[in-house]
Amino acid sequence: MLKVVKFGGSSLASAAQFAKAGEIIRSEESRKYVVPSAPGKRNAKDTKVTDLLYECYAAAEAEEDFKMKLRKIKERFDSIINGLNLKLSLEEEFRTIAENFTKKSGRDYAASRGEYLNGIIMAAYLGYEFIDAAEVIFFDKNGEFEAEKTNKILSKRLKKCEKAVIPGFYGVREDGVVCTFSRGGSDITGSVVAKAAGADLYENWTDVSGFLVADPRIIENPEVIKVITYRELRELSYMGATVLHEDAVFPVRQAGIPINIKNTNAPDEEGTLIVESTCHHSKYTITGIAGKKGFVAVNIDKDMMNSEVGFCRKVLTAFEQNGISFEHMPSGIDTMTVFVHQEEFEGKEQQVLSAIHRLAEPDTIDLGADYALIAVVGRGMRATRGTAGRIFSALSHANVNVRMIDQGSSELNIIIGVANNDFETAIKAIYDIFVTTQL
Repeated sequence: MLKVVKFGGSSLASAAQFAKAGEIIRSEESRKYVVPSAPGKRNAKDTKVTDLLYECYAAAEAEEDFKMKLRKIKERFDSIINGLNLKLSLEEEFRTIAENFTKKSGRDYAASRGEYLNGIIMAAYLGYEFIDAAEVIFFDKNGEFEAEKTNKILSKRLKKCEKAVIPGFYGVREDGVVCTFSRGGSDITGSVVAKAAGADLYENWTDVSGFLVADPRIIENPEVIKVITYRELRELSYMGATVLHEDAVFPVRQAGIPINIKNTNAPDEEGTLIVESTCHHSKYTITGIAGKKGFVAVNIDKDMMNSEVGFCRKVLTAFEQNGISFEHMPSGIDTMTVFVHQEEFEGKEQQVLSAIHRLAEPDTIDLGADYALIAVVGRGMRATRGTAGRIFSALSHANVNVRMIDQGSSELNIIIGVANNDFETAIKAIYDIFVTTQL
């Protein structure tokens, strides 16, 4: 058994949390490769180290004195080192960081230093080899991740060391400049390392005991999902569920490596196992509920739309020309609706409408604002009759008006559109009927 383990920021926010992570790693010989995040918040009023680094670098970019801010960051790391009783100094590393901040080496470089420094501490604490991610994780000149190159070089490097720490979140462009994944990208690094190592399991350690059926900010003590497929996870992550970075599934999915979401503060709990496919039956008809607020519905009508070749392409070209991506696109015989983020759309509203008229010549265009989209996801829905009817019933009893409903042909998810101010009520109603009461 070979495991790659990734620890999130909350799991490494202090010396006490570091010690918990160390105990977890040492408890199983199979945990050979470790991917750490930067220290997160120690309490609700604290600030993540990555945010402190952004703030410090902004001062450097403005040619202000940033030394006090950098000293504050160094104190965070020194408190971890001292709390672990390590004979380790980061003086030289911070001198280099100060020089590179003065040279304005970039926001990505600044942001990556939290993972880099935490990686050095973790390697010293465990007695593992430290591998700088800038030596094994690669991006092209446009900042796009180079999966094949990375896998080839990282695999070769890992074969030479039995145990290693590889910092998450960053790598290097072909010109030698440090480049990062999007925020939360340490999850992706863990997945990339798991694939390169040929791991049997990728453990992602965080501050919750797995993936939850619904957002705990809306549902009090929601159930934990025991087993979820990559496809289900992708649907829920895309619609706002945030335990795991949505792009982290791709490298391990290709290699058929399961992901186990675990809680650093409750290591004996099973957590959530994320797999390619499973015969494991869900406890409930649905696997999870997730959603987002703040959408505009662009409703386009044209008689005989279905017989006009390329009509959808023409409409979407109007959004593409204005740099706007669409979230969802249900359609009928003579109608189609494009859901887009309201913040993106409002500033370019008239340009998009003019482009649609010019390119597609619709009969009418109508806009609907302040929509929320909710995804009800579950492989169990395929074998259960009346799922959509139960959703309608639940929302009707909660006095929520359904403004749109769409089910994919895979029968894996149902997307519901409601008013923004009905968002929380709708999620509570759906959770209640499928999980709490199971009517």
